[in-house]
Amino acid sequence: MREWWRDAVIYQIYPRSFQDDNGDGVGDLKGITRRLDYVASLGVDAIWLSPFFTSPDKDMGYDVSDYTSVNALFGTIEDFDALMAKAHDLGLKVIIDQVLSHTSDQHPWFIESRTDKVNPKADWYVWADPQKDGTPPTNWPSVFGGSAWMFDARRRQYYMHNFLVSQPDLNFHNPQVVDALIEAMRFWLKRGVDGFRLDTVNFYVHDKKLRDNPASNWDQFPGNPYEAQTHLFSKTQPENIGVLKRIRTLMNEFDDRMLIGEVGEDGLRQVEVMGEYTSGGDKLHMAYSFAMLSHDHTPDHFRNCISEFLTKAPDGWPCWSFSNHDVQRHVTRWASAPELQNTVARQAINMLISFPGALGLYQGEELGQIETDIEFHELRDLGYIDFWPDNKGRDGCRTPMVWDASETHAGFSTGEPWLPVKAPQITRAVAGQETKPDSILAAYRTALEFRKQRDELRYGDTKFPSVPDPILAVSRSLNGTVLTGVFNLSGDVQIVDLAANTKQIGEAHGSISGTQLTLPAFGFAFFETQRGLSAVEV
Repeated sequence: MREWWRDAVIYQIYPRSFQDDNGDGVGDLKGITRRLDYVASLGVDAIWLSPFFTSPDKDMGYDVSDYTSVNALFGTIEDFDALMAKAHDLGLKVIIDQVLSHTSDQHPWFIESRTDKVNPKADWYVWADPQKDGTPPTNWPSVFGGSAWMFDARRRQYYMHNFLVSQPDLNFHNPQVVDALIEAMRFWLKRGVDGFRLDTVNFYVHDKKLRDNPASNWDQFPGNPYEAQTHLFSKTQPENIGVLKRIRTLMNEFDDRMLIGEVGEDGLRQVEVMGEYTSGGDKLHMAYSFAMLSHDHTPDHFRNCISEFLTKAPDGWPCWSFSNHDVQRHVTRWASAPELQNTVARQAINMLISFPGALGLYQGEELGQIETDIEFHELRDLGYIDFWPDNKGRDGCRTPMVWDASETHAGFSTGEPWLPVKAPQITRAVAGQETKPDSILAAYRTALEFRKQRDELRYGDTKFPSVPDPILAVSRSLNGTVLTGVFNLSGDVQIVDLAANTKQIGEAHGSISGTQLTLPAFGFAFFETQRGLSAVEV
């Protein structure tokens, strides 16, 4: 029997920005539960909840201080159980974040670990002595700027933090650490969660010898020093495979559960690691990377990402998405002009459904939502504050969901929202789009229904017919039928020659005359052919 996750569409919910139920300006679990009927109406198969665990919120919940309790800001464990029950009643699987690579510095484990060098948890975090001149043990940088090492006067040692200073990294060379994390995950599995999204999954294990990273090849020093190195020793270590196998063993104790890992690596190395971590059936079930969360919107980029994965991990499994809570929204990234934003949004979902594997959607993208312009005094994401204004951080993609333009704060909250709800976002509210058959919301529902109806898109083999830039063609074949999506990834009109006996099917944003397809800016169309023919001339 085919596993549910292989062709699942997973809808990411950022809890503090989805729906506020108690009027404090922050989204909560009850609010999510209230809106699950809407989520199910999109035609998705699962939801992924970003962290809702107890946390001081220095990194918006990605700094956990208790892995098995609910942050009071979001509600109670009973609220979570009610959310689970409603989701399952609607046929939605529930995936929750697990931030295992690091904790908050307020986690009891770290509070004990930093007291001295001999306490029971002294080796639960990555501690190292200073060099003779007092400088950090290695040249490793933090993702958020500066050194990845912070000196602690009590232990007279440095501790490692790949992210904020308040996010110390756990020591995965210590099996007791892995044991403790596995038990925390077991807690949620027993409550019925269907899977875990593993944050920064390739950051778990560090080089035990603490070797310096080499410099990367750069012509001009990057804006963030983290990008000046090849992270050869600070992450993606061979021992990480053993950790993933231990976690998979836990998952195998329960029926029909899954693991999806977030891989953060350089360039197409991301796709290679995705393959390593999902092959063999004994590690992750799926992985996704930042490869398609970039500004690169060229046919070569999408072809290479998918082809590299299919070639290097024929028994692995990918999940592709264009937006999430960490990157600028893809409509803003890819639309060359404001008037093209809706066209880009419509094309994006149709292109995504043509890709093999599972698919990820980020809340609001089904509305064609664009990045919110955040001013300095509105910042809440402290990770990138030192890089302002070249990098405005992640707040712009995390602003509240907009439900109804006629309501206070577009229906998100009766109180002052934790991030502003601004006019450009409000114009895309759900209520206004529900009544329009040509809305982006309607286009998402139509595309997801089309994918469910066409087994070629869910199960078929994948090929990329040879077409000139800026056209991307993706063919999915099953049982002698070939379904091909043709996408114009430019702001200019393009003409494509079609093969004979080609039948246009599904939604289209283009026109056909004879065997010529005319695609306007960011246009697309799907075609069906038989006997292994491609829909486009090669």
